[in-house]
Amino acid sequence: MNDEIRLDALYESMRTANDNFLGYPFAKHFDYSRLSRFMTMTGNNLGDPFEKGIYRVDSRDLEREVVEFFAALFRAPSDDYWGYVTNGGTEGNIFGLYLGREIYPEGVAYFSRDTHYSVSKAVRLLNLAYEVVQSDDSGQIDYEDMKLRAQSHAGRPAVVVANIGTTMKEGRDNVGKIRAAFAEIGIDRVYVHSDAALCGPYAPFINPRPTFDFVDGADSITISGHKFIGAPMPCGVVVTRRSHVERITRAIDYIGSHDSTLGGSRSAYAPILLWYAIRSMGIEGLRRSFEQCEALAGYAVRELGERGVRAWRNPSALTVVFPPVRDDVKAKWQLASQDVSHLIVTPGTTKVQLDALITAMTSKG
Repeated sequence: MNDEIRLDALYESMRTANDNFLGYPFAKHFDYSRLSRFMTMTGNNLGDPFEKGIYRVDSRDLEREVVEFFAALFRAPSDDYWGYVTNGGTEGNIFGLYLGREIYPEGVAYFSRDTHYSVSKAVRLLNLAYEVVQSDDSGQIDYEDMKLRAQSHAGRPAVVVANIGTTMKEGRDNVGKIRAAFAEIGIDRVYVHSDAALCGPYAPFINPRPTFDFVDGADSITISGHKFIGAPMPCGVVVTRRSHVERITRAIDYIGSHDSTLGGSRSAYAPILLWYAIRSMGIEGLRRSFEQCEALAGYAVRELGERGVRAWRNPSALTVVFPPVRDDVKAKWQLASQDVSHLIVTPGTTKVQLDALITAMTSKG
């Protein structure tokens, strides 16, 4: 088989799989064809996105606008915010925990058993002591269990990951309750990182608004760009306070800039894609997209319930949870499964796809 045939076969395989997945949070509605000309050049966003450097084949101007957009969406202080475009939520989580460790070197990390696996990886990489906290049936962290575990580390600061949409159930932790819980047991040195990989772009439109952003007490927030906004490759954004980042910044003569990011060299194309998306959609476009997805998620719960499937979702969630499905259904529709299975309605998901999955789930096989 020659190379062109292999590429054609790969394209068809990926296209077919793209039409038949509902279990993982990847938006499918995007069209970046107008940006294809940028792929004829190299592109590297070296160094701090808020500084000029020697290397100029970059998109740092647009990267700053992307950060500014999400800083405003997450109510970051206008005179004390910083961020950059990452290669995804995992990098954002590692970066947030890295800041927490640098601010509180003796800190203990706390996160629930429903937390994304990247956090377990991060605490090992960073050599952070940690406690895995129980969570309730909805996926939300158990605040009382968190307090009990923290009491065994009296006097040590806390570095907490708040889940703003857990992987399997889209459970949401409450940053205000987290801070209040530590205050009750006398721990006032607390760093909170909000993992809002899926929910971040639409959390501000949920009513009532989740307690997750800077006004609520978060120190850093990460989102994934490919999950709700949409991108042909994994990417994300992390936003924090500039005063936090100043603790880790180092001047690098070679690039004529400070190095404040984890990766150093970063994609110049992901910021272009995200900038194009948010400029095209704006706040109201994001809101409409969420409302459409939320309505479809509600439809899926109702249809499954009418066919005898015990389906449910957290309030305003785009994740629909149900008992584990048959292997053939899981394989065809690429449904993530643990003790439960789920589908996730992201932009580009259609009623036709949901109906086909529901029929497959409720047929005898």
